[in-house]
Amino acid sequence: MQLVTAEEVHRLLDYHYLIEALRQAHLGAPPFGAHIVADDPAGSGNQFVSLLGWKGGGAIAAKLVGVFPGNLKHDPPQASVQGIVAVFDANTGAPRLVTDGEAMTFRKTAADSGLGAAFLARHDAEVLLVVGAGGLAPHLIAAHRAVRPSLSRVMIWNRTPARAEALRARLRHDGVAAEVVADLDAAVAEADVISCVTMSRAPLVKGALLKPGAHLDLVGAYLPDMRECDDTCVTRGTLFVDTRGGMENAGDLCQPVAAGVIGWEAVRADHYELAQGTHLGRRNDEEITVCKNVGGGHLDLFTAQALMGRLESRE
Repeated sequence: MQLVTAEEVHRLLDYHYLIEALRQAHLGAPPFGAHIVADDPAGSGNQFVSLLGWKGGGAIAAKLVGVFPGNLKHDPPQASVQGIVAVFDANTGAPRLVTDGEAMTFRKTAADSGLGAAFLARHDAEVLLVVGAGGLAPHLIAAHRAVRPSLSRVMIWNRTPARAEALRARLRHDGVAAEVVADLDAAVAEADVISCVTMSRAPLVKGALLKPGAHLDLVGAYLPDMRECDDTCVTRGTLFVDTRGGMENAGDLCQPVAAGVIGWEAVRADHYELAQGTHLGRRNDEEITVCKNVGGGHLDLFTAQALMGRLESRE
């Protein structure tokens, strides 16, 4: 069994490679997937998540991670998402690989959103707005810029400006110029691509402000009571998801459905349909596209297979 460090995950799974690997994986039939989200019995708000992806004749990937938002307040701060991804042989059940869960989660989530932008964002998009400044934010910036090199301006908004400033400084150290913005509404009105990665329980992005041709990437709001965009976003925009499995638990979708604002038929296509060409995606340069990043164990499996491919190629 091979142990792979977080540093190796980040080095081997560059976004050009990983996003293309995810696109190729979506050309086939979906693998089996399952997930369990357990809340802390003590009522702390912490969660433990188990995700499973199983490709017959291929591999089994199991991710076990804790989601502990309060970790960022520790001294020193700790990552809010920690755990492991384990890969097993689908024919024998033998363990083949264990690697860092946070690194794999960051890479697969950002690449999943990057794939959505590759399908749906305008090719001449220039302005990227990231809403949220947590650990995933720099990865979303890298993934979106990998598929849309035309993104020459990066804006960051966060409820806590100091965290946005810290992200800006980190990006500058990595050679990426970014600016911190205080007025979210004004930034939304300017952005060609908006990527939201927050734990918000109330809408942040106002659909009335979206410019024609904008692409909205919704990564947070993974629970029914969470929300990153308002109802106007889902009525003005053409709706897509990465996967239909589990979308009924995403607050940005289930809340407007429950309120009768939209029906589930409003979701036009997922990444499988977009990759396989059964839906063309963006129809014109004026269309607003909205893609909900639902996630799932199948993506952990696809990412683990991409990692194993890189490891095997260097042997």
